[in-house]
Amino acid sequence: MEISNKKAVVFGGASGMGRATAELLAARGANVAILDRPGSAGAEVAAAIGGSFHEVDVTDFEGTEAALAAAVELLGGLHISVTTAGGGSVRRTLGKQGPHDLTAFRRILDLNAVATFNISRLAASHMNENEPEDPEGTGERGVIINTSSIAAFEGQIGQVAYSAAKAAIAGMSLTMARDLGSRGIRVVAIAPSLFETGATEKIPEETRSALVRDAAFPHRLGRPVEYAKLALAVVDNPMLNGQCLRLDAGQRFAPR
Repeated sequence: MEISNKKAVVFGGASGMGRATAELLAARGANVAILDRPGSAGAEVAAAIGGSFHEVDVTDFEGTEAALAAAVELLGGLHISVTTAGGGSVRRTLGKQGPHDLTAFRRILDLNAVATFNISRLAASHMNENEPEDPEGTGERGVIINTSSIAAFEGQIGQVAYSAAKAAIAGMSLTMARDLGSRGIRVVAIAPSLFETGATEKIPEETRSALVRDAAFPHRLGRPVEYAKLALAVVDNPMLNGQCLRLDAGQRFAPR
């Protein structure tokens, strides 16, 4: 799908990989709406790229629907949806305090898997209203990009909830792509390793080196713009569909 003049939403676009993606989409000529938490830098980022900002808590599912509808109305349509919002916690299945708290497990599933599916289903509904883009007979109406993690495949000790949630995002990609294929909507997940985001910026340099020592190359944390470049490559290439792409420098998480 050609990016120029397309309408895009980026959930989690106020910082990190989402911000880099919003900025790169705008630089390529897309009209971008940023959706992120109240109190984030979303308004400033949106102003800098000539976009709009919409406050949202992705675990408020009805509120997410309203925020996305407002963003799409302002944009005048929707072709590209990128979701980077999410997070995790560290708890073992059975720890010193007893079994993993079930409420905490559900909260991580809601924040990642359920919120991502909610955004995807709503985005698909908006994209279905588009006239198909047809430069090469593709009939494409939209592209949905979600964010998994390599923890979906090699979750570390204490990541059981996060791994389950990110595995769900990876696992739904092919089925969702099949669901939406007849409508000309593609679905791809990206599974990053450790990236330079708000969650890692305070980690000391010597600790960072240890975290990426098992990467093949390069031996460093990923940069948000590298995620953004892959996201735009997904939009560009109509043959990328129904899969989860690892973005990890060849890293495989050890148990701890």
